[in-house]
Amino acid sequence: MGCEEQEALKLILGARLKGTAFAWNRARREDIEESVKCGFSFLHISIPISDLHLRHKLKTSREKVLHQLAAAIQHAKSFGCRVSIGAEDASRASAGQFLELAELSARLGAERIRYADTIGCLDPFRAYEQMTAIVKQCPLPIEFHAHNDFGMATANSLAACQAGVAYVSTTITGIGERAGNAAMGEVVKALQVIAKADTGVTHESSAKLTSLVSQLLAKESSGLNGCRDGADFKELLQ
Repeated sequence: MGCEEQEALKLILGARLKGTAFAWNRARREDIEESVKCGFSFLHISIPISDLHLRHKLKTSREKVLHQLAAAIQHAKSFGCRVSIGAEDASRASAGQFLELAELSARLGAERIRYADTIGCLDPFRAYEQMTAIVKQCPLPIEFHAHNDFGMATANSLAACQAGVAYVSTTITGIGERAGNAAMGEVVKALQVIAKADTGVTHESSAKLTSLVSQLLAKESSGLNGCRDGADFKELLQ
């Protein structure tokens, strides 16, 4: 974690936002210690779980990965931190591999677990099928994290919510690595209009936030049918 990132994290905490802020970490002691130094008491610890990532990215065994994660969780808990776990590349791992990670995390005191479609390879049908089966067996609340490599991040997020996940990851305008992530405005609109869900997010707040971020990034935001994220919501309801 560089100095610029540390300053940004401290500014986020200093803003005293209504939401709960937590810091993303690799399953490494040094990451956890840097996050604690920045003032975070809720840490997200991420680790790859697919055979492909273990073989080609980490070049290690599943047993060693589980041991590394256990040590990281215990280290975070030693600082009195709340813990969330990220299962990287979960969509290319088996349900059994994901649940093994979830069960270990739950035993060690983690509060939730993220199912990451890291390369955006799911479609809404598979997302719904997989999450429906996993939600019934998982000992922790699940957060679904979509990537938009094939343009289905919003659809996959909606399918996961309909399958019963407790949380869904979004970013403002869908900004993220490669093709981006699920856009908050799109997911909120889909949940409100299609799933008839109460998200607690208003059209006005979504549009205002999207406009601000778009200006700061000097980029056009994503949205339904080319609309700005959070805009033209009233027309969608007609």
